[in-house]
Amino acid sequence: MRFRLFILAILTSLLGLHCTNNSSKPQETSIWIKPEAGTSFNLGDSVQLALQIPEDVKFDSIAVFVDTVRVSVMKDTKPISISTDHLGLGYRLIIARIFRSGQREDISTNIVLKSTRVPKKLSYTVEHVFPHDTSSYVEGLEYHQGYLYESAGEYGKSSLHKVDITSGQVLQKTKIRPEIFGEGITIIGDKILQLTYKENVGIIYDLNTLKPIKEFPCQNPREGWGLCFDGKKIYNTDGSNTIYFLNKDTFQQEGYVEVYDQNGPVEYLNELEYIDGKLYANVFMTDRIVVINPENGQVIAELDLSNLYPTQKRNQNADVLNGVAWDKQGKRLFVTGKKWDKLFQIKLVGAQSLG
Repeated sequence: MRFRLFILAILTSLLGLHCTNNSSKPQETSIWIKPEAGTSFNLGDSVQLALQIPEDVKFDSIAVFVDTVRVSVMKDTKPISISTDHLGLGYRLIIARIFRSGQREDISTNIVLKSTRVPKKLSYTVEHVFPHDTSSYVEGLEYHQGYLYESAGEYGKSSLHKVDITSGQVLQKTKIRPEIFGEGITIIGDKILQLTYKENVGIIYDLNTLKPIKEFPCQNPREGWGLCFDGKKIYNTDGSNTIYFLNKDTFQQEGYVEVYDQNGPVEYLNELEYIDGKLYANVFMTDRIVVINPENGQVIAELDLSNLYPTQKRNQNADVLNGVAWDKQGKRLFVTGKKWDKLFQIKLVGAQSLG
C-alpha cells in the first residue's frame, strides 16, 4: 500500500495536480469527479468518467489523463468512457485537467484494476536430476552458454558462482564482503548484474572472470529480490506484488506493473525468469511459480512444484524452492532451491498454448 500511495503521489507531482495556472490561482469551485477514488474495476471493463461542474463555471476544454497518458479531450460535461483493455493492473490515476480563461485546474481520482482470469494450471515432467551445492542459499539463477550462474545469499556467506550443470561443481566463485546479502542476478552482454537485499546497492561483475567491476546506488530505498532481462529491459522484484522495469544501461526505474490473479494482488514475488515473452516468478516461501503477462501484470498460468522435491525428502539443511533458469536455445528449464542437493531439469506441459 505504501508503494501505491508513493506512485500516486509521484504521478500527481509530475502532472502538476495541485491547481496550477498561468496568471493567478483559479477561483475555487465545487467540481467533483466520478468514479470515487479506490473504486474497483475488472481488466477490460469500461470506466465511465463524469464531472459535476456548476453551471456558472465556464471552461474551454478538459483533457483527461490516465497516469501520464492523455486519453481524451472533453468539450462538455457529458460522461466519457475509458477503456481499460490496455492498462496495467492495480492502482491507476485519472486526471481531469480543466482549462478556463487562461487558467488550469486539475481534478483527480483513482481506480483499482483487478483480474478475473483464472490462471491455467501447468503440469510438468522431470527430465533430469543433477547434483547441487548444498552450501548455496540460492537467490538468483541464470543459464548462459552451457553453464549456470548462481547468486548465493546470507550475510557473511554471499557469493557469485559459475557452475557445471552435470556435476554441480563450482568452477568459479567470488565472495562478497560480509556486510552484503547477495540477491538476484541477470546477465547483460558480458556483464552480470547483482542486487543486494537491504544495502541499496547493485554490483556489476565481469561475466568471464566474475570479478566485480563497480557498485552503484539503487534508485529507491527498497529491498532487492529478483532480476531478469528480456534483451531490452530489466525486470526487478522487491518482495511485493510489483515488478519494476529498469533501463539496461543506467539501471534506473522506467515503469512498473502490479501483479494480480483472480484472488487479488500476488505478493512475495521473488526470483524471475523471462521465457517466450512471459515472466516466470517464484512466490517466496511457497512451491508456486506464476506466469505473468509483463504488459499488464496479469497472472495467466501457475505451476505447483510441491511434489517435485517434497520437504520430507529434502536434504537436512534444505530450505525453500527458489531458482529458475531457462536455456533458450536448448529449451531447457532448470529449478532448484536454497541449499538443495538437487537441481531439476523439468519440461512444462501446457505452456506452449499460453496467450
